[in-house]
Amino acid sequence: MRLLFEAAMGIGQTLDVVRTAEELAEATVPRFADLVTVDMPEPVLRGGEGTGEPGADLRRVVTRDIEEMPASTGPRRQQGRQVRYPSSSAQARCLAEGGPVPAPEPEAGIRSLIAAPLSTHGGIFGVVTFMRRSTSFEDDDLALAEELSTRTAVCIDNARRFVRERAMALALRRAMLPRSLPEQNAVEVAYRYLPAQQAISGDWFDVIPLSGGRVALVVGDVAGSGLYAAAAMGRLRTAISNFSALDLAPEEILGQLDDLVRRLACEQADRADDDATGSLGIAAENLMTDGAGDPVTGTTCLYAVYDPAGGQCTLASAGHPPPAVVHPDGSVEFPHKSAGPPLGLPPGLGGPPFETAEVRLPEGSKLVLYTDGLLADDPDDPRPGMERLRAALGSCGRSAEEACASALTVLPPGRRSDDVVLLVARTRALPADHVACWDLSVDPAAVSRVRTEVARRLSAWNLDELGFTTELIFSELVTNAIRYGSEPISARLLLDRKLICEVSDASETSPRPRRAAITDEGGRGLFLVAQLAERWGTRYTQRGKIIWAEQFLEGEPAGQLQAHEKP
Repeated sequence: MRLLFEAAMGIGQTLDVVRTAEELAEATVPRFADLVTVDMPEPVLRGGEGTGEPGADLRRVVTRDIEEMPASTGPRRQQGRQVRYPSSSAQARCLAEGGPVPAPEPEAGIRSLIAAPLSTHGGIFGVVTFMRRSTSFEDDDLALAEELSTRTAVCIDNARRFVRERAMALALRRAMLPRSLPEQNAVEVAYRYLPAQQAISGDWFDVIPLSGGRVALVVGDVAGSGLYAAAAMGRLRTAISNFSALDLAPEEILGQLDDLVRRLACEQADRADDDATGSLGIAAENLMTDGAGDPVTGTTCLYAVYDPAGGQCTLASAGHPPPAVVHPDGSVEFPHKSAGPPLGLPPGLGGPPFETAEVRLPEGSKLVLYTDGLLADDPDDPRPGMERLRAALGSCGRSAEEACASALTVLPPGRRSDDVVLLVARTRALPADHVACWDLSVDPAAVSRVRTEVARRLSAWNLDELGFTTELIFSELVTNAIRYGSEPISARLLLDRKLICEVSDASETSPRPRRAAITDEGGRGLFLVAQLAERWGTRYTQRGKIIWAEQFLEGEPAGQLQAHEKP
């Protein structure tokens, strides 16, 4: 009884299949047997089901021998060694009969042995063999061997389910994370994703090209763990991508995400009520949630937008750790901007609305976004981790990859209890000769002047073939701004991976294309713009709005931009 009690306390301390087998060997040698071996089918080690067939191939995973204990107190792992028992052996018979089988006859220096199947819930996950050299097992030992093997099988089954569920969650997470970074000229990007050794959480990142040659950098952390958190991460990442396509401001995007997280929390609460009245089974319950409230409530997110034309970075935070900025001179700072509340908090607990802050990033600066798993400290006091990160980034190299590698050195050795997402963006600046700006008056004659300036600039860029369509786009956009907008009015032409046309005014009236009748004199401007441009849209600023249109280039201006970068 004492051995059973101590074995129950010592077996199943981790959700590791092989470690559970080691704990069985440690509990029984030398108190119950002189030599213990544990053999399992290969699929069980990967989280699959065991065949339980007497002739199935097994793998020797653990051996513990009393004669080797002075040299090595722990069991020896022997994964990879294949074991196949003949049908007449005690091991094959115990698998066929489903119970412990003794073998009293001497065998290779072994006086007596008991082979017991590791079986529970109708599944067989291996076989354990207890052996003695000097004495024989008695009839009472069969019951003890059966009890030990059954308790161990339950723990192995739990560990096997965890291995399978973790693999599924990891596969889902990796499928939802970016497979490759999009092409853009605004920043040089490096990233790392390090999953936790145990539970799978919902950390994510994204790099989203925006209109005007800008780029959005996103890092978030879904509260909770399991497949619910991974699925919620995928939905949030898709939502952010859609909101970014609408050119919403960072604080507006976080406001939309806040509403989405609240809806997800309500859906999970309703699903939990349905599960409580049904029967999903142990695997389904463990797979979908960790049982600790609403997993998505308290999600954090940091959304930053960098504009290479002006070197400005606007960012908004929903309870997320502040980013680190590494200046070209090597100094490191954490912009202490007001961070909003985490996403999904009930009304009255959320605090003030989200706010957007602006940070000036000179060319060659590095913006470091991360999740709290990188700090590896008490989340209520991240300052020690931030200071270690400051020291690591202060001596990092010039490239984004070097900064990424330096930032990871702050992680302490050992097992990680939380996911780590790290995103480093080294800023580039759009060359001054790739930007042309004009201030316009409300005089209709300004349209002709803009067309002339655009033609001259395109000729300097060797893009004369785009002259007709670009002049027509500017004519329509400037005319609409003069007719329906308000001063100040300005136009801008950018040469990046695409040719970007922009016209801004102080009005917030949203333009809409319409189909004009044959007799109408107007109403075709935006329709023509939509036909001539690859894509077009509207984004709002603090001083009005910007109508933009993008065109494909025959050449590749990206090389010109990269060549401009200072060595």
